[in-house]
Amino acid sequence: MDYTITLTDTQVKSLEYITDDPKGWITNAAEARAQISTAEIITKLTAHCNTNSIQLAVGETAQVTQAYDLGVVKKFGSGTSSK
Repeated sequence: MDYTITLTDTQVKSLEYITDDPKGWITNAAEARAQISTAEIITKLTAHCNTNSIQLAVGETAQVTQAYDLGVVKKFGSGTSSK
């Protein structure tokens, strides 16, 4: 999935102070946060499946999908999201 953001010249200059590749830095930040969320989701799913004797899906992608399908997690702002 592609996302587009617009930065001001000042924001770009500020990022260039910490990195020679602002686009790469932004991508890395998003990917790192997504990986943290993946781990959190899988932890919640594993606990739910163990408590309810549900077979755990195989692989990260399948487990994240299973967590959403079972209602273990919901999209942020959906009313019952704990984040």
